[in-house]
Order: sequence, then structure tokens, then C-alpha cells
Amino acid sequence: MGAAAAGAKTLAAAAQALNGAWATFARMSSPDPRGNPCGTRNAAAKAAAETALWRMMSFYDTPLADLDAASAHDGGWALPHVMRAGFLLSLTEPALLAEAAEHLRRAQALADGAPARERAHLQAVQAVLDGRWQAACCAWDALLIEYPRDALALQWAQLWDFYRGDSAQLRLRAARALPEWDEADALYPYVLGLYAFGLEESHLYPQAEDAGRRALSLNPKVPWAVHAVAHVMEMQGRCEDGAAWLRQYQEHWCAGNGFSGHLWWHTGLFRLEGMDLEGVLRLADKHLAADRLQITLQRIDAAALLWRLRLLGVDVAARCARLLEGWDLAPQAAGYYAFNDLHAVLAMLGAGQFARAEGWVARCAERALCCDDARRSNHAMAREAGLPLMRALLANERGDFDTAADGLYAARGQAQRFGGSHAQRDLIDQTLLAACARGTRRGLGRALLNERRLSKPMTPLSQHWQAQVQAVHAVAG
Repeated sequence: MGAAAAGAKTLAAAAQALNGAWATFARMSSPDPRGNPCGTRNAAAKAAAETALWRMMSFYDTPLADLDAASAHDGGWALPHVMRAGFLLSLTEPALLAEAAEHLRRAQALADGAPARERAHLQAVQAVLDGRWQAACCAWDALLIEYPRDALALQWAQLWDFYRGDSAQLRLRAARALPEWDEADALYPYVLGLYAFGLEESHLYPQAEDAGRRALSLNPKVPWAVHAVAHVMEMQGRCEDGAAWLRQYQEHWCAGNGFSGHLWWHTGLFRLEGMDLEGVLRLADKHLAADRLQITLQRIDAAALLWRLRLLGVDVAARCARLLEGWDLAPQAAGYYAFNDLHAVLAMLGAGQFARAEGWVARCAERALCCDDARRSNHAMAREAGLPLMRALLANERGDFDTAADGLYAARGQAQRFGGSHAQRDLIDQTLLAACARGTRRGLGRALLNERRLSKPMTPLSQHWQAQVQAVHAVAG
């Protein structure tokens, strides 16, 4: 190669490097709507990503089409791929892991020119994919210390705090960020809704209700705030108030909202507390029927409601069998997330499929005890809460009610370790009361009812369980 050719090659390489540096600078010099460093200057791409973010926080439709549009407007922007991966993983579907991994690979290929904030999101979502949910939340925590107005980090951290049952961080993470927000920001009511739910899960009920109502006064289309206040009313035994509350905002969450199934579940809980079993069954058939459900998060609500009905003597076997037909219960799905696994077992037992439930629990145990899963959050979730609870359910189904009661009572103190809300985990207490009523753990049943009586008024449901335990006392005496 001649000197001229070599010089030309060197010059071309330098120009390429300069162009790359300029491209990186150009991307990093344009903030998002909240002043956070943003990896694109393309206005249309940013607008599409902002819409996707709103959909993630509001549950109106899915963000996938908006993220496709963002990538179409700027194919070199890594964040839309990270957002797509995070959204897919938030659905807790093992079948979506491969698609999420592919989008993370695409994001990684584009990450060199991304700002540090967006690379931090990439690392956090990668941790979720790897099953290291605690590490992911720590990464989002660090990101929010630097960028408290990062709505994406707040939304995702709350979801995985919820999945891990970390009620303290549900509240504190939003509390650390909220004062930094401008109330005029379109997403402020949604962040306030996150805070409201964190307050509720921390048993700060008046503050939670105030925050939820405030969020909805700013924007009535914040289903998470509706949800937070509904939880308050559930925990306080305010059945009529809760049903009226959900009806008040029903036009906003009922149609076109991915969260509607869960809010129908809450409606069912209020009817259940009033012992309106026929009403609950009609609601389940209309709004939580198997053919209306698309993802596991929706199916677990249906399974939980049907199980509560079963505890009260309602025949739900056919409904549970139909629910299982569309559930991803491939062997490799067992043990992905203990909370989902427990609800799959409830559906199997509700359908009368005891052998299938036993096999599922065995596969969950095998995965939880596998050395390769040692870094995965679900390893500890399953070992400490999921497996003991599922084994207690199997004992209950075998008619060994005392073993079931002992197992459920021992595990309930660790039940928050596998996620869900206080209202969702109340299913454990109701199953425990049923085991006490059918076995010999009479003192335990009485103690549980005492605990329940001091936490909320004696609803018709609590009165039912009191009568069941007292009936056992009468027979024993």
C-alpha cells in the first residue's frame, strides 16, 4: 500500500471515529420530557417512546406498537428494545423469555452510543432476564438516586418490588422520588398512584387513600391509584365502600385496559366479604372466564377467586379445568415464579387434578434446589414460601388437615417472600381457617379469627369462618 493510500485509509478511519463520536454526542445532548439524558434527538421517536411509557404505567393497550414506531424513527436507539424486553418480562411468562433476550441483544449492540442512564436500564432488565430480581431492583434504586424523575425506573422497580413482596421499597422508593416531580407533569398522577399503593402495603391506610384520591383528582385514568384505594377498603373491611369506589371509576378501567381483570377480581373480593357467592360466581363467569384471559397474571386472579369460592363449598371443578386449558404449564415453565406456581396448583386442585398438582410441585422443587438457579430470586422465593405452601395445599387435599394447618401457619410468616399483596395472600389465611375448621387445630383457628377481628370489622365472610371454627368446638366439647 502506497503512502497516499495509507493516508487515505487513516483519514477515513479518523472520519468514521469522529462521526461516531459526534453521533454519540448528538444522542446524549437531548433530554427526555423530564430532563433525563436521552439516547435520541429524533422527536418522533421520543414521542412514541413517551406514549409507550404512558401505556406501561396506565395499562391502556400494550406499548409494543409504540416501541416499534420509536425504533422505526431511530433504528440506532437502544432504549426501545430495552423497554420492549422489560415489558415482556413484566408479564412473568416463561414463553416470552426468548423474545425478551433477543431485544436485549439488539439493545446491547446499540449501547455504545447510549447515555449511562439507558445503559443502566439495560443492565437492570438483563438482571431480570437472568432471574436476579433483587439485583435489578438495586440497579433501579441506584438509577433513581441519580435520576428521581425517571418514570420508567419507578414503574419497573414497583412491579418487581411487588413480585418480590418488598412492601417497604414499594413505599420508600416512590417516596424518595416524588418530591422531585412537578405536579404539572402528565405522569405525576401515575407516580402518585405508585406511592399510594406502597403506602397501602405498608399498612398506612389513611395516607394511602389520600394519595390515591389525589392522583385521581388530577387524572381519573390512573387504574393503579383506583387499585390502591380499593386495597385500602379491602383491608379495612369496607365492602360496600369498595364496591361503590370501583363502580365510580369503572368507565375508565373497564374497557381497553389490561388491568381490568384484576379490578374485577377486587370487585369479586368485596362481594365475597359480603358472602354473595352467587354474585361472585356470576362475576367470575362474565369477567374472569377462561376464554377472556390471555396471560398468566390474569389467570392467577381467576384461580384465586375460584379457590375462595371452593373453600366456601361452591363446585368450581369445571371452571378450573377450563382455566387450565390455556395456561402455559409446559414442564419448563414450572418453577419460574413461585407466586404463579402456587396459583397453578390451586387451579389443578380445584379441577380435581391431584396427581398433576403433585407433579407440578415436584418439578418446582427440582428447579428451586438446582445449583444452577442459586442466583435466581425465585430460588429463595420457592424454598422459603412457595414450596412449603404448595405442600401444605397437597396435604389439605389429601384430608390431612392438621398437617396442612401446621404447614400453612408456619409458611404464612414468610409468604410475603414470594410476592403479591396482602389481599392476595389472604387466600392463605382463608385456606388455613378452613383446615382448622376441618381438623383439630381449634385453638389456632380461634387465634386467627381474633387477629382478623382486630384488623377489620367482622364481615359476613369472617362470621362464616367463626361459625365454622365454633362448630368444631361444639362437636369437640
